[in-house]
Amino acid sequence: MEKVKVSVRELVEFVYREGSIDLKFQARSSMTIGTRLHQLLQKGYKDGDEKEVFLKGEIMSDELTFILEGRCDGILYKEEKVKIDEIKSTAKDLSDIEGGARVHWAQAECYAYLLARDRNLNSVDVQLTYIQVDTEQVKILERTYSFIDLEDIVRNTLNAFTPFAKVMMQNRIRFRESVSNVSFPFPYFRKGQKQLAGAVYKTIGDEKTLYANAPTGTGKTISTLFPTIKGMKGDGPEKWFYLTAKTITRTVAEEALSLLEDKGLRQTSVTITAKDKICFKEETNCQKKYCEFANGYYDRINGALLDILNQETVMTREIIEQYARKHKVCPFEFSIDLSYLADGVICDYNYVFDPKVSLKRLSDESRKRTVLLIDESHNLLNRGREMFSAALSKATFLEVKNLHPEHGALKKSIQDVNKQFLSLRKEMQGKGEWKKDMNQELLEEVEAFVETAEKCLGETGKEWSQSFLQLYFDSLHYVRISRMYGGEHRFVLDSQGKDLTVKLSCINPSRLISDVKKPYHSSVFFSATLHPFSYYFQQLGGSEEDYRFLIPSPFEKDQWKVEIDPISTRYRDRERTLPRIVQSIADCILHNKGNFLVFFSSYAYMREVYEELKELSLHAEIRIQESNMSEEEREEFLQCYQADREKRVIGLGVLGGIFSEGIDLKGDRLNGVIVVGVGLPQPGLEQDMMKEFYEEEGKNGFDYTYIYPGLNKVFQSGGRLIRSEKDHGVLRLIDDRYLTPKYKALLPDEWTPFEVIKK
Repeated sequence: MEKVKVSVRELVEFVYREGSIDLKFQARSSMTIGTRLHQLLQKGYKDGDEKEVFLKGEIMSDELTFILEGRCDGILYKEEKVKIDEIKSTAKDLSDIEGGARVHWAQAECYAYLLARDRNLNSVDVQLTYIQVDTEQVKILERTYSFIDLEDIVRNTLNAFTPFAKVMMQNRIRFRESVSNVSFPFPYFRKGQKQLAGAVYKTIGDEKTLYANAPTGTGKTISTLFPTIKGMKGDGPEKWFYLTAKTITRTVAEEALSLLEDKGLRQTSVTITAKDKICFKEETNCQKKYCEFANGYYDRINGALLDILNQETVMTREIIEQYARKHKVCPFEFSIDLSYLADGVICDYNYVFDPKVSLKRLSDESRKRTVLLIDESHNLLNRGREMFSAALSKATFLEVKNLHPEHGALKKSIQDVNKQFLSLRKEMQGKGEWKKDMNQELLEEVEAFVETAEKCLGETGKEWSQSFLQLYFDSLHYVRISRMYGGEHRFVLDSQGKDLTVKLSCINPSRLISDVKKPYHSSVFFSATLHPFSYYFQQLGGSEEDYRFLIPSPFEKDQWKVEIDPISTRYRDRERTLPRIVQSIADCILHNKGNFLVFFSSYAYMREVYEELKELSLHAEIRIQESNMSEEEREEFLQCYQADREKRVIGLGVLGGIFSEGIDLKGDRLNGVIVVGVGLPQPGLEQDMMKEFYEEEGKNGFDYTYIYPGLNKVFQSGGRLIRSEKDHGVLRLIDDRYLTPKYKALLPDEWTPFEVIKK
């Protein structure tokens, strides 16, 4: 008989839904501050008491066998009595807590049942320990249960979950029946593709981490998804996450799953789309008075979940929107709830790595059965720096104080924070500086503000501004990052006029990325541009026991016509060399056929060249990338790239921008790429700080801060050119630095040999 694994926490939070989704994020976030308070109480346990105890048991319920497991906060012993301790932190006044929340009792009751069953106990005491986050005062609620009562409670809870368990089990049986017969969805493997798939399969079988540099054309998406899904049998993993930074690569993953479905695969997957993009309302406001899809969400969501899981497998954004409208539920929260029930999840990096929005209900036990596939993982380096950093500004606190002048406690808390900002600004020697140690006085006042804000949010009938809610979330994130703050962080102060911004800036996220991936069954970091490999391997948390895989390009060198035009693009030379740059671009276009993409280091530089190109007779339609383009505008830009156009197209874009990676213009849709410059980041306060940090670590600070990140943008942009075995095209690199020994040594093998343009 098939068995259903479910964690206690996932079970009770699913069955005993309560609250409103407008404060759901608040509840998820508050758990971080609660960790410190949990540990504070556990330190008070006496000798012999146990903390963080893993409990597990099998239970038959309605023809299903459940494996229920979880980690309880504490087991306390007094004389011959045994007591389960379930700790909950709260911003509420303890006098407002009377009987305790049903979901909290249910969690403790499940642990008590598992303990009683394991140790043959006739009865177990249960206590809910509520600790107030502001005062750290404690309120304890106690009950005694017989084993029979606990068994009835757990069975009733499992019965409520059974309809979902049956659908999940039915889908799992269909998956296991189908997966053995599913073959690779293409008639043959590309060069290097079979080896990559084999490396992924071995990594998952060995429960390891793999870092794979697989150049463009390897077919990375199917080469990672296919072996992962084939490995989900027997005692292997039961879930996968396909993580990426770009919408277009999520679409590629969906297309790969559809190909496998055509081969007979039956597996459920869901794509999570950002709340702002998928929201049905003009304004993303989850308050029930404004949004009918949020109002009464928990009354309708179970029906929506059962409906879609019975009918669909690959649940894309369009399918989720269809069922969300049918059942009148928030499409974003719908996709989040589905992510706990589906076998596969396609989403942004942040749902796993970002402490601000990661999927908190995914238990450690569930993570042990989950594989992470991190696509375009070179992007995770900068994203990791962002996710493990936090910033606050003086101006935003004062704005919120002015928006809510009637609230005395809130006003005082903001004034206390502002005093610390003023003190920090007085101590500054210039407009910007950084320190190794963060300011503890400011942190204490921000913590106090968070606690005051949570009390405010607990007030009934009170409406708060979006500015207040955002400041609360930002402050909560600041406190959270302060708990992670280590040697890879710096405390940055940046003064602009009367405002002051403080930032807990993460320079090297490797330790924190590694900490996130540890609980998972296995992880695969893959990209076409983990180059130089040692740099990305270190920065993405690689260690000696991790697997490494590098394969050459599957394409032939004669598919590329690589040219280097040694003209200086350094900022100090740009005005002088602009005519030569424009002429080089024009010559390349006029001497080669078809459509072109031209990439620049900044919007300003791109616009200068654009104005000059318009005056030339290129017999082409010139399109330019705008900042903050909508998805429709991006799609329109790319749709211009068609083969055999009457008037060819020249598109101008920015290195590291939306058109420099993740787009697939095969055949004669794209015939040439020109890269102007070497992509170096703009100098500034944080770049100086980063350079100093790496030099203190004994590394070449300039390489780590400027050259490697800059060239990665160049490699990504140049990689747009050759996308299949039949593609041919010209790549022109315009900058004299490409001919220096360091830059030449870093060029991809397929870009050599190259021709130097001589004037």
